[in-house]
Amino acid sequence: MLAPCRRGRYRAAAMAASGQALGGGRLEAAGLACVRGGRVLFRDLDLAVTAGRMLLVEGPNGSGKTTLLRVLCGLREPEAGEVRWNGRPLRRWGPAFRAAVAYVGHAPGLKDDLTAVENLRMAAALGGHAPAMPPGEALERVGLSDRAQVRAGALSAGQRRRLGLARLLVRPAVLWVLDEPLSAVDRAGERLVAGLLAAHLAAGGLAVVTSHAPIGVEPGRVATLRLGAAP
Repeated sequence: MLAPCRRGRYRAAAMAASGQALGGGRLEAAGLACVRGGRVLFRDLDLAVTAGRMLLVEGPNGSGKTTLLRVLCGLREPEAGEVRWNGRPLRRWGPAFRAAVAYVGHAPGLKDDLTAVENLRMAAALGGHAPAMPPGEALERVGLSDRAQVRAGALSAGQRRRLGLARLLVRPAVLWVLDEPLSAVDRAGERLVAGLLAAHLAAGGLAVVTSHAPIGVEPGRVATLRLGAAP
């Protein structure tokens, strides 16, 4: 059974500190274009995400969803256009923007030789802030309290996905960028993802998410961007 989040004050205080350093949260992109393997994935793409809102990116495989997420995180340069955080280009933020964003890709980004709790302790330490939630409580929140001392490499695919999501709870970040967070999770895992996102948005966070399945977040908080069909 998934435990309720009993100590929202940890996350609220830590995220407030992160957001204060960056002046709040507004992610914008103007005129984005990306090319892969000589093929244009998208061009003239504009978007904006503000505090308390989520952008759901949809589209078939090969349409550029993951590429777009990497561009929005500053992990890839677009062929044209610009991404801005709070009105300033990403390149002008440097490490400050990297501290404000948490990216969870297809791979959960875990150290297989470390235990579940050690992975979360490391994530918290790398964040440079006090933990938004104690690692043990984060494991309880995602239903992994009984796997705290198990090496990440010995966890199932669904458990690894949950552990990757638990990193969002210990490392404060205003902007969550999640690539297919519902992959390899069961119905309970789907409810967990929806609950984590809902709490993050209610606290004033932002999110950009790709998913092939519906995500149970309040519709009024979600805008949808659909990328073009693959050839």
